[in-house]
Amino acid sequence: MITFNNVSKTFQDGFKALTDISFEVKEGELLVLIGPSGSGKTTTMRMINRLIEPTGGTITIEGKDISKEDPVKLRRTIGYVIQQIGLLPHMTIKENVSLVPRLLKWNKEKYVEKVDELMKMVGLDPSTFGDRYPTELSGGQQQRIGVIRALAADPKIILMDEPFSALDPISREQLQDELVRLQQEIHKTIVFVTHDMDEALKIADRICIMKDGEVVQIDRPENIIRRPANEFVRSFIGEDRLQDNEGLSLPSLKKLIVPPVTGYRTRGLAESLKLMRRRRVDSLLVVDNKDTFLGIATVWEVQRRYKEEELTLADVMDTDVLRLHINDSGETAFQHVNNSKYGFVPVLDEQNKVLGIVTRASLVEHVVDQIIE
Repeated sequence: MITFNNVSKTFQDGFKALTDISFEVKEGELLVLIGPSGSGKTTTMRMINRLIEPTGGTITIEGKDISKEDPVKLRRTIGYVIQQIGLLPHMTIKENVSLVPRLLKWNKEKYVEKVDELMKMVGLDPSTFGDRYPTELSGGQQQRIGVIRALAADPKIILMDEPFSALDPISREQLQDELVRLQQEIHKTIVFVTHDMDEALKIADRICIMKDGEVVQIDRPENIIRRPANEFVRSFIGEDRLQDNEGLSLPSLKKLIVPPVTGYRTRGLAESLKLMRRRRVDSLLVVDNKDTFLGIATVWEVQRRYKEEELTLADVMDTDVLRLHINDSGETAFQHVNNSKYGFVPVLDEQNKVLGIVTRASLVEHVVDQIIE
């Protein structure tokens, strides 16, 4: 899809940012560029849409040398998401998202439909948020708009330059999850720059580690953790992530359970949203008056349907949910949590009453405790 062939970059002041780098970004993959400051990762990414021109080598997209393409036309075919978001303050959210399709002369019916579809995809109701201005949205909501604006013209390639680094930890983790979920639906070719190894390991199909303008290692996250190329990679990944996990065992399910936040099936959406804000969670376990588990309602779905005042949690909950029973093993819990779209799994007794949840955090805490001990 995107091929770098012996690409170099020397700036006018003589600084050599890149030295003969060669690699390929495969179609439909999310490749993360990561490295310390000055490693060349942002320079590399910005060459793809010709914001920076190489001084040597060639870059091709689908076999075509991009140096021979009109840079303005090229950029309109490549989505671009930056840390500062870059939403235009005088335009509404719908106008911001539809900007590139309008520049490309799409007909109005087509781009209006696309904007509505994308806003719903990230849990922002177009009828609620579409006519608002950027300053009326939270930082996390603005960044979601930044992401879907890059998707609006349906580009094959999306460039993301540390898009979540300015957000608070909770919003950042939510957007990382959202990106992984979105990518499973849209299968775009994404080049993502970050300085955060945890973020890279979480979202990447492959990771390209750079140092001093050179590619040190490029591989799947699993292979990088298991087989770091050299001491620099080991140090950059961090010894804590490289700990040998042989001999680690998971305890009984009872030791992994943490308290849940539940909501009765009859609870209205406004009071449910307040409960989630108060308890600082993005999902509720929906139960009946006997604490029998019924499903999961997310803040995104509650917010999306918020204007429908007659609805309750029973109307918006997801019933197709992985679940654990109290006699299941710790290994089963690990598998279920790993496969869960919510990052946690409810634990039920023999009568399907909620006893608690097992989360990624509770599993990791146990593993870390074993390593420290």
